Amino acid sequence: MVNVVGLGYIGLPTLLMMAAHGVEAVGTDYKRERVETLNVGQLPLKEEGLEELYQEARKNGVLFTTEYVKADTYIISVPTPYEEITKKVDASYVVTAVRSVLPVCDKGSVIVIESTVSPGTIDTYIRPVIQEYGLVIGEDVHLAHAPERIIPGNMIYELLHNDRTIGADDPVIGEKIKSLYSFFCQGTITVTSIRAAEMSKVVENTFRDINIAYANELARICHEQDLDVYEIIRIANQHPRVNILSPGPGVGGHCIPIDPWFLVGDFPSLTHVIKAAREVNDSMPEYVLGRVSEVMNQCGIEDVSRVGFYGLTYKADVDDVRDSPTLQMLSSLKRHLCGNRVKIYDPMVDRDIVPNQYHNLDEFLQAVDLVVILVDHQEIKENMDKLENKIVFDTRHICRQDGVYYL
Repeated sequence: MVNVVGLGYIGLPTLLMMAAHGVEAVGTDYKRERVETLNVGQLPLKEEGLEELYQEARKNGVLFTTEYVKADTYIISVPTPYEEITKKVDASYVVTAVRSVLPVCDKGSVIVIESTVSPGTIDTYIRPVIQEYGLVIGEDVHLAHAPERIIPGNMIYELLHNDRTIGADDPVIGEKIKSLYSFFCQGTITVTSIRAAEMSKVVENTFRDINIAYANELARICHEQDLDVYEIIRIANQHPRVNILSPGPGVGGHCIPIDPWFLVGDFPSLTHVIKAAREVNDSMPEYVLGRVSEVMNQCGIEDVSRVGFYGLTYKADVDDVRDSPTLQMLSSLKRHLCGNRVKIYDPMVDRDIVPNQYHNLDEFLQAVDLVVILVDHQEIKENMDKLENKIVFDTRHICRQDGVYYL
């Protein structure tokens, strides 16, 4: 029996994948509404293939509850934000989850932390909690770390095909958890130590953050020099050992904007490049607002209510708005007393989460003169003709019409 704790963007697909592949599994979440929704057949996430996975898991008897149950293995998949001031990991959600399962777990159970944590988090926060309960780690309960490695929009494929890492104190336990994930994971599963697994996940996302920051900084330099950054990147990438990413309005989601701060918080004197990259990416929403102001001035637009932001999510064709650049920009505008006047539209976000949010593309376009493309959803790519009479500031470089403004 496996008890997956936390039924969010990572925990729910993981639970359903296991159950669909024959693992006896129960999902636990403290949000009663989420559990009730799942029990009546409604999914809280939009993800290609998730509905089919859910139906297969239900056939195999998957359960959803607010209770913690007796199980052989507990998979903890809860958020791990960082503390704003210290930049260190906030492990409170993981600690609370572990405290919740300890009273019900049988001797010999394995607690697997799937949440992304900074190196040393399990030693610092989780082991002491287990010892508080008078339990001997390695006898009464075992620990492992299996950091998730999937992205919204491609979760099902990546759960099946991405390589995974399992960290464990005891190689035997590591192999046991490897066998569990092997029920569905077709990629290579590497067994290592817990600290190595912690470090590897943070390093992966930090690498991506640094590369994105380089592209974003290039965009600023090229704009200053009146050069086309996309042309520069295209030419540079013709070099066989160069692969520069594309710039954008910022970095969102629950991994890349957060994980690098773990290293900065824990090793402030050793993370100069990492910190600089984070600061570049964190500053991009403000930079984009500055560019919007430039475009408005050049085009004679004085009324900010005639400006429309296309896109609320942090990436294309998903409904995940966590830490999205658009929300960061709206927060900044609110501080400048004009945040409630900009028009907002995103085809993936059905519920109203910000003021002046539209739910129809045509109505949105009729209400604005300047369209700021912040997310490259498939919908806008297929409707470029509707932008012909609009002023367009495209931060994703997908609009090829004459007169378009870019980063």
